[in-house]
Amino acid sequence: MPADHPDAATLRAFGVVDHEPVRLPGGRGRTWRAGAIVLRPHDGAAVTDWRADVLVGLAPDPGFRTPSPVATTDGSWRSGQWEAWEHLDARAEPTRIEDVLAAGVAFHRAVAHIGRPTFLRDGSRDRPTDAWSRADRMAWGEERLPEDPVLHRLAGAFRPVDLPRHVVHGDLLGNVLFADGAPPTIIDWPPYWRPAGLGEAIAVVDAVCWHGVPVGRAAALGRGTAAWSQLLVRALTFRVATLRLLGAWDAAAVAHHRPVVEALT
Repeated sequence: MPADHPDAATLRAFGVVDHEPVRLPGGRGRTWRAGAIVLRPHDGAAVTDWRADVLVGLAPDPGFRTPSPVATTDGSWRSGQWEAWEHLDARAEPTRIEDVLAAGVAFHRAVAHIGRPTFLRDGSRDRPTDAWSRADRMAWGEERLPEDPVLHRLAGAFRPVDLPRHVVHGDLLGNVLFADGAPPTIIDWPPYWRPAGLGEAIAVVDAVCWHGVPVGRAAALGRGTAAWSQLLVRALTFRVATLRLLGAWDAAAVAHHRPVVEALT
C-alpha cells in the first residue's frame, strides 16, 4: 500500500521546496497538493509511464485540456509510489452531464489513433488486477462475474457489440473539471480498451445512479452513439461488479441501483 502522504524525499524528487502537502477532496483521500503540483499514488510503472507519455504528447484541443505530467529531477514519471501532475484550478460539477460528455467525446477523438497498450493485452504481466480493472473485464466476458442475482440479470441482457476498440477513459464524471474561461479539464485517466462510447456510457450511469439525472434521460444522452443501450448495460455491470469486488454491494446498494437495473434490462 502507498504511504499515507508524500514524504520529504518524494517532494524533493519532484522539485517541491517549502510546500507542505495538503490533502485534496476526492481521489479516495490519496491525492495531495504541494505548491504547483498534485501528487497521487501511481498505478504501476507500465500504466503510469504510458499515460504520462501519451498526455504529454497530445496536441492542444479546444474541447478539453489535461494537466501536464511532472517528471522527477532525474527524468522519471515516478518517485517511489508517487506520480505528480500540474495543478490546474478547476472543480468537478457532475450534474453538468452534457458538458462532461462533450469533453469525453473530444478527448476520445484525440486519443483514438493510439494503439492497444501492452498492459491491456491478454497475458501481460503488467495487466492491472485492481477491482475496477477486473470489473471491466467481467462486463465484457473476459473474466467470470461473481454469483449475484443483479449481475445475472444484467448479463442476461448482454448482446454482442461489434465495434472497433480504442483506449477510453473509464471514469469521466468526477474527473472532468470546470473553470471559467478554460476548456474542461480531464484528470485521473484509468485506461481501458473498449468500444468508443463506453466512457460516456459509464458517465451517464454514474450521473443517473448518484447525481439525480433521471433514468429516462439515459437513452437520449447517447443519441447517435452506436450500440448505446448495450454500452449502458455494460457500464452498469462494470459499476455493480466493482462494488461487489470491493465488498460494498449490500442491501442498500442493491435497492439504490434497482430502478436503473429495471430501466436498462
